[in-house]
Amino acid sequence: MKLARKITLLIILSALNLVAIAQEKIADKIVAVLGENIVLQSDIDGQFAQYIAQGYANKPELKCQILESLITQKLLQNQAQLDSIDVSEGQVEDELNRRLNYFIAQIGSQEKLEQFLGKSVIEFKSDLREDVRSVIMAQNMQSQITRSVTITPNEISQFYDKIPKDSLPYFNKEVQLAVVVKKPQISAEAKAEAKNKLEELRARVAKGEDFATLAILYSQDGSAKSGGELGFVGRGSLVKAFEAVAFKLKPGELSQIVETEFGFHIVQLVERRGEQVNVRHILIKPTTRPADLRKAKSDLDSIFTLVSTNAIKFSDAAAKFSDDDATKRNGGLIQNSQDGTTKIPTDQLDPSLYFAIENLKVGEISQPTLYTLPSGEQAYRMIQFISKTEPHRANLKDDYQKIQQAALSSKQNKTMEEWFNKKRASTYIKISEDFKYCTALDKWFEAAVKNKLVDKK
Repeated sequence: MKLARKITLLIILSALNLVAIAQEKIADKIVAVLGENIVLQSDIDGQFAQYIAQGYANKPELKCQILESLITQKLLQNQAQLDSIDVSEGQVEDELNRRLNYFIAQIGSQEKLEQFLGKSVIEFKSDLREDVRSVIMAQNMQSQITRSVTITPNEISQFYDKIPKDSLPYFNKEVQLAVVVKKPQISAEAKAEAKNKLEELRARVAKGEDFATLAILYSQDGSAKSGGELGFVGRGSLVKAFEAVAFKLKPGELSQIVETEFGFHIVQLVERRGEQVNVRHILIKPTTRPADLRKAKSDLDSIFTLVSTNAIKFSDAAAKFSDDDATKRNGGLIQNSQDGTTKIPTDQLDPSLYFAIENLKVGEISQPTLYTLPSGEQAYRMIQFISKTEPHRANLKDDYQKIQQAALSSKQNKTMEEWFNKKRASTYIKISEDFKYCTALDKWFEAAVKNKLVDKK
């Protein structure tokens, strides 16, 4: 599966690159105009190549769908410009970095990506910048149009009642869980020990020893095998304290010790290209001592007693005592990453959670148990088994959150369609005759023709 994803990614990147090269060599063709915004043939060709690479059928209708999507985006962008809805450079840069980091993660390294593209990541980002800006502007406009849309309980019931019973989705067994987590607090002695060790390494680098070699030998970060080198990254890609130092360094300059949530670092700038830096670092993590873990367990044992004797509600205990930022503000409830609700299909549960509740009944709370965080560190947690639903057809009692979200999305879509109908009738539209066969575009012409704003030729 990983190989298949990588091959698909390479085909997509090739398509993007070839379209960019074609644009450089020949004059592009305007195929649609929406107000002051245009759609180019290369815009369609680039997306078409991506879809084909992902296995979509090579049919003319696909280009019609792409053009309709692009026209929709350009109309939103046109209105955003009229309403002075701006997109900050930070938003654009963050999205570019997100896409770039995805490509790098899939292909293996920045160097491999640049080698494949035949250009630097800065050049690649430059190619994508205006497209990304347009997409974000359209998204911001859509958010503004739908931000006041709300849904009432009566509307949710009406939405559910209109769904044919045989069309209701089928849900597998789901559970609702909440957690209180206590992480061991690193002692002052452990922090001092880590800083002293790193200070010694910094002194050795300052005296001429090779930074990369010391990183390979001593760094506790995954980058150690690469001599501590992270590759080129832009602003927003690193934790704040680390990034603030990295972007102030000069090539070859060595930083003072930097503390982040991961531990203590020393940083050296390898190279800077515009708003991207390539740094290497050495990370030393303070050691969690057995006494620190015992203290965390003791604290959670006390919280368990308070909850078990009803001295405090589990949700209040999570808000007051839990060290898990992802759940403490939600009463400890674990969120389903797929749909944002708090009901999770059992086949999507983390194995450690699945086995932790295996012998619990609904309403019960597990004893504090040791588990491993994604960072590799250990902590203690207790779990409340809040609810369980057996496999079933969607219903208002068990699936209210999901139906509520579906009803809200439906109302937002209706609001957007009403907005498009209005704007289609008051916006200049021109579409190339090459797309006259696209029945999906008829509504764009029909509304505009009434006001003689469309030129279809």
